[in-house]
Amino acid sequence: MAVPFLREPPLAPSSDLGPFRREDYEALPDEPRCELIFGRFYLSPSPSPLHQAVALLLWRRLHEIAVRTGGLALAAPLDIAFAVHSVVQPDVLYFTAARRGVARNRIEGAPDLVVEVLSPGTARRDRGEKLALYAGSSAREYWVVDPLERQIEFMVNEDGRFVVVLPEGGEYHSKALPELHLDLAELWSEVGKMLP
Repeated sequence: MAVPFLREPPLAPSSDLGPFRREDYEALPDEPRCELIFGRFYLSPSPSPLHQAVALLLWRRLHEIAVRTGGLALAAPLDIAFAVHSVVQPDVLYFTAARRGVARNRIEGAPDLVVEVLSPGTARRDRGEKLALYAGSSAREYWVVDPLERQIEFMVNEDGRFVVVLPEGGEYHSKALPELHLDLAELWSEVGKMLP
């Protein structure tokens, strides 16, 4: 099957769905890695060492919380079917104990927390189409991590739209998911030790 891939998302999300669906996505080979967002395919370039270090450190923090609370933390590559027109591979996922059953043989529906670590090739998509996709789902929080600027935008889903929540005193404590907390200075210090 010949499939047109978009390397860059359009400047504004399209108001209509593209022609492709989940069965088209499932018929593709494993490589090159791609995602299906609102019926359109997007290539996903290989991540940088910095991207991977940040994603893995965040996964480790979330995994430690999940072990204590009965939740579940997972990392890409892992398909998440949000809808018949959208199958994506977020960098890090977190499910509360009450919702960990969503992750069976396949993941159908939104995690409680979705984390995307920005890369030059995916930043516009993570802040555009994926933000809209996650906001329209039952994802309770979305963290957009900029590893170059060493910043994280913490967003909480309020009735289908994300609202930015600011950390206090260098730490983020989630009100939507009370078990989640993150010491930002500690995170960026660990990143610096891994990749001086």
